[in-house]
Amino acid sequence: CIPANQERFANGKLVTVQFHPSAQVVMTAGHDRSVSLFQVDGIRNPKIQSIYLESFPIYKAHFSVDGEQVIATGTHHSMFFVYDMMAGSIIPIPKVRGVEEKFLRNFELSPDGSFMLLIGTSGYLHLLSMKTKELIGTMKVNGRCTASAFTPDSSKIYSYSKEGEVFIWDVRSRKCLHKFEDEGSLEGKCIAVSKNNQYVACGSSSGVVNLYTTDVCLKENHPKPVKAIMNLVTSATCVTFNPTTEILAVASRETDEAVKLV
Repeated sequence: CIPANQERFANGKLVTVQFHPSAQVVMTAGHDRSVSLFQVDGIRNPKIQSIYLESFPIYKAHFSVDGEQVIATGTHHSMFFVYDMMAGSIIPIPKVRGVEEKFLRNFELSPDGSFMLLIGTSGYLHLLSMKTKELIGTMKVNGRCTASAFTPDSSKIYSYSKEGEVFIWDVRSRKCLHKFEDEGSLEGKCIAVSKNNQYVACGSSSGVVNLYTTDVCLKENHPKPVKAIMNLVTSATCVTFNPTTEILAVASRETDEAVKLV
């Protein structure tokens, strides 16, 4: 196959590449302040459109679950943008009432399409309504939160702290149900929950990715990993399960070609 973004290469680092949830479309977004959509046919991959966000280098962009919107956060902004693909309009969300953050960068969307979780500084997690983009409630971990993941049914959130602790939250009550220590983790980097809710993967700065079963995570404070994956030599910055929970991808952005499939 030719490159997906053949018809418009970015002028800066790409931070997001994502397939549309239902259409044969791929999105790229990056530091050149643009979001581009391509029709993927493998032959020409024609560009559908590019949108440009003035003085807004993108930190992360993501399709909404229904595939009708793209949410984009910037590298140095407290606001974010919603691109409504149906209306073709770009909606700035200047300030979320109740969220006092200098920068809003990292976020997660719940699989049922109801919530947006903003990962703030100083351990704060802000839960927003996906419909109104208004604050529902705030949670706080000890230390700094580096990554979070929703469970497939959107009822719980796993938050991984810089100190290597994982906090499990109930979305409805926003209470902490349990917390456990990721074995041997000096600094938490990324976390993923498998689609069948059977496994949790935690990747740390040492490059080790620990794989746990979810039932142990909910009960024990020092759970034993089913497997410790040692193949990366630089910090694990991305872990993700395939839809059938048969493969786990682990990757590091700190060196070229550091991707392993387990």
